[in-house]
Amino acid sequence: MPETSRCAWAVRTDEERCYHDEEWGRPLHDERKLFEFLILEGAQAGLSWLTVLRKRERYREVFDGFDPEAVARYDAEKTAMLLADPGLIRNRLKIEAAVDNARAYLRVQETYGSFDAYLWRYVDGQPIQNAWQDYKEAPAATAVSTALSKDLRKRGFRFVGPTICYAYMQAVGLVNDHAVGCFRWHELGGGREELPA
Repeated sequence: MPETSRCAWAVRTDEERCYHDEEWGRPLHDERKLFEFLILEGAQAGLSWLTVLRKRERYREVFDGFDPEAVARYDAEKTAMLLADPGLIRNRLKIEAAVDNARAYLRVQETYGSFDAYLWRYVDGQPIQNAWQDYKEAPAATAVSTALSKDLRKRGFRFVGPTICYAYMQAVGLVNDHAVGCFRWHELGGGREELPA
């Protein structure tokens, strides 16, 4: 497939290409994957997504496969072990936020039945279909990501500002921000009223 058919950001490295082609923007409803992306988007703050992609497997290993129930039980000793792990982004605030976010995540699941049900109500259950000529046209934040951020913070989540929330929405498919010339834009419902079944 020619590189011109992909979003421009996805042609620099194999990791980015694979992530773009197989994951970014695909509507997610799996509870663990939704939690994984929430933690990884927070870890990325101030860094490149490529940095996170390259550390992702190690995160999966030491964060119990992103099981929110397991992460919610982490104590000071476990946090110290994580901070000493060179395979992670060793930022105390981000590590501690991951544990706090796991606890908040469980509370949301208890309230709404699932985090999926809570999250997708922000877009009425259907991805927002944008039509950017270039991915750089996509905003850093929107009214929806700002509302999501405000509510998550109220519920005790951290590292969930409007920009992080919009990146999260893009990653888990609440919004299709692939460029219109990208093959994934079409695959994910761009130019159509509804997503394919």
